Amino acid sequence: MSIVSYPTFPGVVPTGTVPGLENLIPAPHFRSGPNWSASLTNWELLEDRLSKVRRFQQTLALPTFVEGFGFWTGEDVRVEFRPADCNTGIVFVRTDLDDLPRIPAHVHYREAKARQTSLSLGGEARVDMIEHLMAALAAMRIDNCEVRVDGPEMPGMDGSSKMFYQALKKVGVAVQKSLKPVRIVQEPFRVGNEKSYICVKPSASYETVFRYHLDYEACDAIGTQDYTYSPSKDNFARELVHCRTFLAKHEADYLLSQGLCQRVTYKNVLVFDANGPIDNTLHFPDECARHKVLDMLGDFALGPFDWIGEFDAHCSGHQLNADCVKHLLMNY
Repeated sequence: MSIVSYPTFPGVVPTGTVPGLENLIPAPHFRSGPNWSASLTNWELLEDRLSKVRRFQQTLALPTFVEGFGFWTGEDVRVEFRPADCNTGIVFVRTDLDDLPRIPAHVHYREAKARQTSLSLGGEARVDMIEHLMAALAAMRIDNCEVRVDGPEMPGMDGSSKMFYQALKKVGVAVQKSLKPVRIVQEPFRVGNEKSYICVKPSASYETVFRYHLDYEACDAIGTQDYTYSPSKDNFARELVHCRTFLAKHEADYLLSQGLCQRVTYKNVLVFDANGPIDNTLHFPDECARHKVLDMLGDFALGPFDWIGEFDAHCSGHQLNADCVKHLLMNY
C-alpha cells in the first residue's frame, strides 16, 4: 500500500505550496517514483488534489447530551458531548469510575466483541457499542470532542445514529485553527477472506466512497442488498442517519435466552422473520445494507484521519472494519 504524504526534496523549496501542508499530511512515508518529482508541475498537482479534500478541524459549538439505555445491559446511561481543543480527537471519559479514565477513540484501543465496537484500557475502563455515536460525530465532521458517559455502554436508542446526530446538529460545530490530517490511498489492497472482505483502492475523484454488498444467509427476508455512500455528498441525514441495527428472529431469541437485550423491543431494532421486519416498517428497501455502511463510517473514524479512497465491503463487519483501519495505519 502507498499513501500520499508530504514529499521533501533536498534543497528544494517549492513555490506556492499550501500553507500548513506538513500538518495536513504529516507522515514521512511518501513513496517517490516516476510519478513524482521536484518540478513545479507536480507540486501544483499535489496542491490541486489536496484542495479538494483539505479542511480545518472542528469541535462542538456548545455542549449537548443524549440519554437512553444500553441494548446489551439494559442499563440507563447519559452521554454528554463537550467541546475539545485542536488535536484532542474523540475521547471517552467514564464519569462513573473513580479515576475518570480517558479512553481515546482509536483502533489501537479496540476490544473484540461480537456485534459491536468497543474500546478498552483494561478492566472496567471500557466503552461499548460506540459505532453509531462515532458515525454521527464523523458525519458532522466533529474531530475533537470529549464524550462523558456514566456507564460502560452507549445508549442504543432506535438502533441508528438519529438521536446522536440530532443532538449534535442542534448545537452545531466550531471551526478550529489546525488542519485535519488526510490519508490518500494510492495503491489497492484487501483484507479478509473469500467469503467476507474489504477491498480498498484509490479514488479517481478524490472522494471517499463506501460500498457494501450484503448477503444475509441467516434470513431470506433480508437477502442480498447493495448500497453506495459518499460522505462528501453531505447526504448522511437523508440516506443513513435513520438506518437501524438488524438481525434475524432466531438470532434475537438466542440473545434473549442468554439474558441479553432484555429491554429491547421490536420497535428498537429491526428483527426479521420470514415475512420481513416484525412490528416495524423499513425506511428503505436496502436499509440493512445502509446500516452496514453506517457502521463502517463509525468504525473508520477510529483512525485519526480523513480517509480518501474507495472502500468496497463484501459481507464484512466490525472486526474487518478494524482490520482495514489498522492496515491503513501501518505506515503511519
